[in-house]
Amino acid sequence: MTTFDERKNAFEQKFAHDEELRFKATARRNKLLGLWAADKLGKSGADAEAYAKAVVVADFEEAGDEDVVRKLKSDFAAANLGIDDSEIRSVMTELLLKAAQDIQAGQ
Repeated sequence: MTTFDERKNAFEQKFAHDEELRFKATARRNKLLGLWAADKLGKSGADAEAYAKAVVVADFEEAGDEDVVRKLKSDFAAANLGIDDSEIRSVMTELLLKAAQDIQAGQ
């Protein structure tokens, strides 16, 4: 194997690893976001866990975060909670950082 092939394989492995970490961090963020939203909606215990899973699943509707934001906005509106896009996105950013830190720490 040539040096070029070795470098190419190393790059591909790093890319695959980075994508896997990004996926895990986003899924963990969505779970944490679901638990945060469940608390705002007055859910606890098994209901909160089920809601968090529903938020994780909602992220598979389309690429990006809009599907998750749309779900939360809809659920908050149905519960007459005045939580807007900016607050949801702010919490999403905070929780993504926490999720990435947790994954790097091996949690």
